[in-house]
Amino acid sequence: MASVLDTLYERGFVQQISDEAGLRAELDRGGTNLYWGTDPTAPSLTVGHLVSLMMLSHFQRAGHRPIIVVGGGTGLIGDPSFRTETRQLMTAEQIDANTACLHAQIARFLDLSQGNALLLNNAEWLGRLGYIEFLRDIGWHFSVNQLLQHSTYRERLEGGSLNFIEVNYALLQAYDFLHLYREYGCALQVGGSDQWFNILAGSDLIRREEGEEAFALVTPLLTTSSGEKMGSTAEGAVWLDPARTSPYAYYQFWINTDDPDVQRYLALFTFLPMDDVRALGRLEGAELRAAKEVLAVEATTLAHGRDAAEQAQGTSRALFRGGAEAPEAAPTTVVDPGRLGAGVPLVDLLVETGLAASKRGARNLIRGGGVYVNGQRVEDVDTTVDGEDLRSGAVLLRKGPKQFHRVVPA
Repeated sequence: MASVLDTLYERGFVQQISDEAGLRAELDRGGTNLYWGTDPTAPSLTVGHLVSLMMLSHFQRAGHRPIIVVGGGTGLIGDPSFRTETRQLMTAEQIDANTACLHAQIARFLDLSQGNALLLNNAEWLGRLGYIEFLRDIGWHFSVNQLLQHSTYRERLEGGSLNFIEVNYALLQAYDFLHLYREYGCALQVGGSDQWFNILAGSDLIRREEGEEAFALVTPLLTTSSGEKMGSTAEGAVWLDPARTSPYAYYQFWINTDDPDVQRYLALFTFLPMDDVRALGRLEGAELRAAKEVLAVEATTLAHGRDAAEQAQGTSRALFRGGAEAPEAAPTTVVDPGRLGAGVPLVDLLVETGLAASKRGARNLIRGGGVYVNGQRVEDVDTTVDGEDLRSGAVLLRKGPKQFHRVVPA
């Protein structure tokens, strides 16, 4: 029987493992507890978290138990990894509110019932730590030289902007691993490759404190074929919360995947058998859109459910074909009739509908010839949209060849 590690390798999840032979032996015994942590810096996860969530789901399907640690404690400090400046500190109230929002999103990908996975908040144990006790029992295991091996700490120190609070982050994350090992027998921490230093610090702390081996596994940080960070768009992050990124917009993100990335994303972000993934990845030209549709439907189903995915697919197909039904199928924003009657700057509407992330971005889109009103290209950044632009009770905006949005009076 294939190991879950073989599945993860085949699908592209593995970049580095601290001791592969030891981890394979641990997993072969079955029922391994493993953990992944995320700080609640926003009320929603993004598609950037999906690699870890999908990997955890593969572990769970193979009979292991994921532990998801929401960093209610570490979030009060903020992970400095690969950041050039200090994070803005969040209040405990912000952390608590964000944490409460993440449960439903994580439950879409993992079975949280009957102890099949655990969702914990590290504020529960970090908040009880005494500072002197922590320094004496944990801090003495870490040397400043060791911490400065972390490229982020070293580079930030050279730039003169490393905060003492941030130096403690690696110690706290290492303590999380030790706590979970002691309480749950957690033998593996997973995360993105930017967490390699912090995860190794935790496994080393377990070895020093408990005399036992624990393991680290990190995934690649994904970029698109064009070199951009996966999940970043001109409009900003792609969120898992449907109130922030609608199921239709989420579907559009996936169906607009660059051709060279389709097979890789099918392997990572769906549970389709790899034979099907490879067959879809071999499609070319116009047929490749069918593979993108499969990717978009499967990915949207995981995040938002089958009904939302099929509705988004129907909307996308109608808009792609054009025709009489297309305007009605487009996402819609309602505006005050009086405001529309007086005239609304097109730049403002592009931002309000989400077709542009900012007014500056909207102006650049218009200057680049990428904006259409009722099918007519607009080139004047000072264009206003008013009641005379209504067609069958709506104004149809389009960005580029595929992104549509209706504006209707209330």
